[in-house]
Amino acid sequence: MVLWKPDPSFYPSPKMAMKAPPERFGYVVALNYGKGNRPDVVCVVDLDPQSPTYSQVINTLELPYVGDELHHFGWNACSSALCPYAPHPHLERRYLIVPGIRSSRIYVIDTKPDPIRPRIVKVIEPQEVMSKSGYSRPHTVHCGPDAIYISALGSADGDGPGGIFLLDHFSFEVIGPWEIYRGSQELAYDFWWHLAEDVMVTSEWAKPSQFENGLVPQDLLANKYGHQIHFWDLRKRRIIQTIDIGAENQMLLELRPAHEPTRVYGFAGVVVSTKDLSSSIWLWYRENNKWQIKKVITIPPVPASESDLPPILKPFGAVPPLVTDINLSLDDRFLYVSCWGTGQLHQYDVSNPFEPKLVGKVEIGGIVSRKGHPKGGESLSGGPQMVEISRDGRRVYFTNSLYSTWDDQFYPDGLEGWMVKAIAEPGGGLKLDPDFFVYFGQTRPHQVRLEGGDASADSFCYPSYPS
Repeated sequence: MVLWKPDPSFYPSPKMAMKAPPERFGYVVALNYGKGNRPDVVCVVDLDPQSPTYSQVINTLELPYVGDELHHFGWNACSSALCPYAPHPHLERRYLIVPGIRSSRIYVIDTKPDPIRPRIVKVIEPQEVMSKSGYSRPHTVHCGPDAIYISALGSADGDGPGGIFLLDHFSFEVIGPWEIYRGSQELAYDFWWHLAEDVMVTSEWAKPSQFENGLVPQDLLANKYGHQIHFWDLRKRRIIQTIDIGAENQMLLELRPAHEPTRVYGFAGVVVSTKDLSSSIWLWYRENNKWQIKKVITIPPVPASESDLPPILKPFGAVPPLVTDINLSLDDRFLYVSCWGTGQLHQYDVSNPFEPKLVGKVEIGGIVSRKGHPKGGESLSGGPQMVEISRDGRRVYFTNSLYSTWDDQFYPDGLEGWMVKAIAEPGGGLKLDPDFFVYFGQTRPHQVRLEGGDASADSFCYPSYPS
C-alpha cells in the first residue's frame, strides 16, 4: 500500500511553519525588458552561508520570449492546501507560476527533480489568458485551497476593469474570472484573504495606460490612481464593502493580512500623498460587523536639492519615501516597509497593530543618498523594493527594481540590479549582512521566493497552539 503524505513544506499553522528548516536557495525573477533583445530570466541564488557559492547566482533560466517584464510570481500550492473546506493535501509545492505583466504570458516552471535547475513545462499564451478570463496584465499569484488565484490589472482590451482569475491546480488551465458581482470596483492590484472568515481583500494601482509607459504626473496630481480598499465574500465572490481612504492617498498597493487565522486585521501600504509627499501604512480591521481602516504609520519626505533630483521630482524639492512593498513576519510581530525613494527598509514592532513602533532600519541606495553596501561598492542606484522574510523571521531579503519604466523615471542615470540580505534580531533591530550582496548588472531583479516557502507565500487555516 502506498502511503501518501502532504508536502513537508505545508504547515497547518504559522507557528508550526516558523520551525521549518532554513532556506538554502531562492528564486528571483529579473527583467531585461527587451534591452539588447534579451529575454527576462529566473535566477537561482545561493542562500546557504556555509556554501562556497553563498551570495551568488548559481543558475539562470532564460525565457523563450523577449519583453515579458516579469514582476510578481508564486507557488502552485502551499499550506492553504490543508484548509478543511477544500483540502488538496497531496499537491506539491513544486511549480512556480510566473506571469509577464507586460506580455500577459504565464510560465509554469517545474522546480523538481532538480530545484537548482528549474525548467519551463507549460506556457499559457496571452490569447488564452484574455479569451478565457477577460483579463490582461497578470500580477499577483496566490495558491488558494481550491485553485491558483491571479490578479490582473487590465481587461482584455487593456482598459478596465481589472480583477482576479483562476488556474486549475492540476492542469494549469485558465478556469475563468473569479468575480460574480464587483459593484463599482474597477482598478486592481494586490489581493489576499482571511480564509477562516471567508473574506477576500483587494487593492488598487492603476489602468495599464497609467503605468506601462511610466508614472503619469498629471494623473497623479489629479488623484486618478487607486485609493480604495475592497472587501469581498470569498465564497459568494461578491463585493460587500469598499472604503475610500482619501483621494490624496495615491496608490494603495500591498496588502498583508495577519497570518494567524484568529486575527482579523491586516496592513496596507500607500505609495505617496499628493498633499505632502509622505507615504503611509494603514490598518484594516473589523468592528461592529463593519470593516474599518485607519492610518497607523506616516513616513515623511526628505528635503533635497533640486540639482540632486530626477526631473519628475525637481518641482517638489524633496524625495518622497515611495513605499512600494511591505511584508509581515509569520508571527505577526514585525512589519517591514520598503522606502524605495529614500533608500531605507524600516522594521516596525506591530505587536499592537494600532500602535506600531519603529525598532529597526537599514539604509542602502536611494534617489539622492545612493548609500553603498559593505560588499557592493560605495554608491548604489535603486532602493529597497520587493522584500521577503524567512519563515523563522530572522532573514530579510530585498531587491531594488520596481518596474522598468518607473525605474527609468526615478533613476534616470540608470538602475543596476542588486539583492541584499538583512539580519533581524529576535527582539527587534535590523542590520545588513556584510557578506551577502548579489550584483545583477543591467538585469533588474524583482520578487524573491524562498525554498520551501516564505512569509508571503502561504495562507493558514488552523490557529497556532498555544495561541
